Amino acid sequence: MSFLMQPWHLLVLSLASWLNREQQQAIEYLQTENRVLREKLGKKRILLSDDQRRRLAVKGKQLGRKLLRELGAIFTPDTILRWHRELIAGKWDYTSNKPRVGRPRIRTEIVELILRFARENPTWGADRIQGALANVGFHITDTTVRNVLRANGIEPVPDRPASMSWQTFLRAHWDAIFAVDFTTVEVWTKTGLTTFYVMVVMELKSRRVEIAGITTNPNKQWVRQVARNLTGSDEFLEDASHVIMDRDGSFQPFRTYLQKMTNIEPVLLPPKSPNMNAYLERFMRSLKSECLNKMIFFGQHSLERALREYVGHYHAERNHQGLDNQLIEPGVEVGSIAGKIECRERLGGLLKYYYRNAA
Repeated sequence: MSFLMQPWHLLVLSLASWLNREQQQAIEYLQTENRVLREKLGKKRILLSDDQRRRLAVKGKQLGRKLLRELGAIFTPDTILRWHRELIAGKWDYTSNKPRVGRPRIRTEIVELILRFARENPTWGADRIQGALANVGFHITDTTVRNVLRANGIEPVPDRPASMSWQTFLRAHWDAIFAVDFTTVEVWTKTGLTTFYVMVVMELKSRRVEIAGITTNPNKQWVRQVARNLTGSDEFLEDASHVIMDRDGSFQPFRTYLQKMTNIEPVLLPPKSPNMNAYLERFMRSLKSECLNKMIFFGQHSLERALREYVGHYHAERNHQGLDNQLIEPGVEVGSIAGKIECRERLGGLLKYYYRNAA
């Protein structure tokens, strides 16, 4: 009895043949890709995570040694199958659950607290740190404290110098500490492209800023006059006790004036340490990225206008992450849930502020 091929039989055979051809082409491509990668890597060792090894081991076990070798995989069949054996062995390994012999290790939380107390309080000895730990519920011996300090390279008191950290200094004078610095802007004038120097002063606690002056020549007379303007009655530095500044020679007249004519103490930063004036440096970065670098200035007047508009936006319209995402000088409309949402624009829409108009 002869077998008659039905049309749907032909369709199934054709589809199976097409799928086999597609799979074979995909396998050949992957084999070629693996060979290219192996040639590229040479003898370099590829470092994999435990999760990556696990995934390859499971798939490699399913394929088997023969097919893995035919595929020309980057990792040899023996390597992949060894990973699989280690995976199985690890499943039945209970050594980590066995009780350890000897003194238990100090909890990481306690070690971190010991180091924190020692660094934030340079005059504290082991006994003082032990007492502070007991105050927060951790009871350990002073010997343990000394061992932790020694293991982390911290000298015991009184060998440890009782110097005040920068963070401690800022906190101690937070209400009356200011910072001053220069930035430069290129402006087109009648004589061509001219460099203007902009002096900025900041009250660190509130983040309020003042554009102290703009000039093309920050000479001694100009700097001294700016210092005089800032320290008068009802001026920006009226409540200051310390002013942070770098060691640039341009600030020498400023420092001299503060020391001779006021009770304000200039605080000089170590060389090449912009991070120690981080708050003002961050303002300078925002000023440039949000305003100065997006504009071309023609004459000093255009620069003064841009700085005035940005400072107004910075104080009353820009949220600050360092102040819990609040405004420095919030208006009465801030937080309102009534009224139409409107947008106030400055510098041609470069700076935007959204608020509710309750009128």
